[in-house]
Amino acid sequence: MTIVTPETPPVKRTRKATALFVPELVFFEPNALNYPKGERIMEWVKANNIPYRMTTSHNRIMNFPGDTEVEQYKIAKRTLVVGLRKTLKFDQSKPSADYAIPIATGCMGHCHYCYLQTTLGAKPYIRVYVNTEDIIDAAKKYIEERSPEITTFEAACTSDPLGLEHITGSLSELITFMAAEPLGRLRFVTKYQHVEPLLDLQHNGHTRIRFSVNADYVIKNFEPATSRFEERIEAAGKVARAGYPLGFIIAPIIWYDGWQEGYAELLAKLAKTLPPEIGKGLTFEMIQHRFTKTAKTVIEKRYPKSKLEMDMEKRKKKWGRWGQNKYVYPDEQQTALREFITERIFEHFPEAGIDYFT
Repeated sequence: MTIVTPETPPVKRTRKATALFVPELVFFEPNALNYPKGERIMEWVKANNIPYRMTTSHNRIMNFPGDTEVEQYKIAKRTLVVGLRKTLKFDQSKPSADYAIPIATGCMGHCHYCYLQTTLGAKPYIRVYVNTEDIIDAAKKYIEERSPEITTFEAACTSDPLGLEHITGSLSELITFMAAEPLGRLRFVTKYQHVEPLLDLQHNGHTRIRFSVNADYVIKNFEPATSRFEERIEAAGKVARAGYPLGFIIAPIIWYDGWQEGYAELLAKLAKTLPPEIGKGLTFEMIQHRFTKTAKTVIEKRYPKSKLEMDMEKRKKKWGRWGQNKYVYPDEQQTALREFITERIFEHFPEAGIDYFT
């Protein structure tokens, strides 16, 4: 008699959810502890047994440990600095919004292409500001000055504030403030899934939450230390069901072998995963990959094994607002990227709107 042993079914392993950010070291400006938020953050730091130190200024954190610049950079990205936002004049934030509203600077993600590589320079550590009331008062003045026009604020120009919300609560404060402002609107974009603190807030549809999405090739190769695509889309469904206006930023759009299949698959997965009713009012923003000569140098030092293509000979020069050339795709490639992805968007989301391609 032949005894047949049944094959053992493969074990389906569930990937762990992307964890909340916990810094390895925290610095406090002394004045930060005079604010309720500063006190709360200090309590959180102590409760989590995180080492902390005092500093005279959130702009003067230096001498990170490490034998190489790469090691020092990695440690800096795990360092949180708690201070006051002293400059309350808001920068413009075109084409995303009228103004950038500054609640944090720096990000825990390691996206190879990020423009913060150069704009933050030697200060890649994460800064959060405890004087949120001052920031909100400044926003109120901007709204009043522009009345009767609606004024829109972008909260994610220099950070990913959702990744810090469990520490600061600053997004919740802004959302609640904007809910009561007939002429105020808030926007932010994120690569993280930790939306739970925002779901039960009164927002009155005045805050648009956008998720940064991309082809699998881009996320896997260039977006370490961020939430997985599936986690971002699950979070998008949650905020849409909570009544928030929803959007997606496809950025940076990268030309690589197989890009058509990659971006077609991206839009197909979005359509398959999201609740059907989300299509109406949905917005998309598209940003092609660009870099400066300075950024290229910095990125190659910090991520020496990166596959990110930055061949200036293959690019078109475009004068940037910060006084140096940036390198974008030639017109023919730009047109191909824009037209292909636009067609896929309207194929799956015929009621959606495209805010811009840049």
